[in-house]
Amino acid sequence: MASLVALYVTICSVLFIASKMLISFLLYKRWARKKRIIDNSLAGGKMVILGCNSNKALQSVSPKSFLGMLTGLSSKDVIGAGGYGTVYRLRVGDSCWLAVKRLNRGSAEMERGFERELEAMADIKHRNIVPLCGYYAAPHLNLLIYELMPNGSLDALLHLQQQQQQQLGLGWERRYRIALGVARGLSYLHHDCIPAVIHRDIKSSNILLDHRMEARLSDFGLATLITKPGGSHVTTLVAGTFGYLAPEYFDTGRATTKGDVYSYGVLLLELLTGKRPTDESFLENGTRLVTWVKEATEDKRHLDRAVDQALLPLLPAHDHQLRLVFSVADKCLDSDPASRPTMAQVVNMLHQT
Repeated sequence: MASLVALYVTICSVLFIASKMLISFLLYKRWARKKRIIDNSLAGGKMVILGCNSNKALQSVSPKSFLGMLTGLSSKDVIGAGGYGTVYRLRVGDSCWLAVKRLNRGSAEMERGFERELEAMADIKHRNIVPLCGYYAAPHLNLLIYELMPNGSLDALLHLQQQQQQQLGLGWERRYRIALGVARGLSYLHHDCIPAVIHRDIKSSNILLDHRMEARLSDFGLATLITKPGGSHVTTLVAGTFGYLAPEYFDTGRATTKGDVYSYGVLLLELLTGKRPTDESFLENGTRLVTWVKEATEDKRHLDRAVDQALLPLLPAHDHQLRLVFSVADKCLDSDPASRPTMAQVVNMLHQT
């Protein structure tokens, strides 16, 4: 009997070890296949390091070592994904964190997205714009390397539960500072860059927050450079995000700085109301955030009907500033693009507190 038990235990042990070896072999094969695919994708590429706060850490790493780090990325490292690619979190050294945007090649539009982002970002340095640290261009994919913004996107933070917002300190003063930061970033793109840059996709998920919770504009995949003052870019395809797009864009296909101003006005309403432009309640009632706010605030004495519930306790202390931002949003959302203020004028208006 004892010998049978020993034989049984031996057989079970052998089977257990064999199964572990088989699993390890299959995992290795999977890893080797993934590495081979990545190596093939990255082969024959060119890496360029630009100036940013993280460039010292990047410059200390050889292109080969950096590409080796990329092979270790997995779905756990994904921090964002969109129509043009996937964004990964990557650690370089002890304290340097980067956001690596992988753009697959394969279509003319994907190529243009990479080129647009490079054209728009290569020489831009502003406190309210996410800095581009470098890029890698290979035959099968392109990589854009940015500083990682540790507090994520405004969209993710703004639409948390009220209790979580309070814990993170997303009160009115912080929202106002974010609104001002976005306005400064857009004003810089429109008025200080040569040529001027039209972002074309201003929305809360493209506003990232740094370690000080300062707003940073990101995702320039749709950006357009305008060489002539007051110029525009005409496209046959609607590009941007519904709910934020200016109404004239659907009629003319013409992207202008005043389209960015309109999108900024929608963003202000999102900060004020805590509601997304694509909120289900609007879709169910066949309305939009812009029209809902105009109806709710028709009587200027009752702004509390539109203000985010999380801000209501703060309303008495910040009544003047809230009214000012509602007024600025209303001007930005004028149906006539010519009547909308410039972003430089918006910055000046927001300083009148």
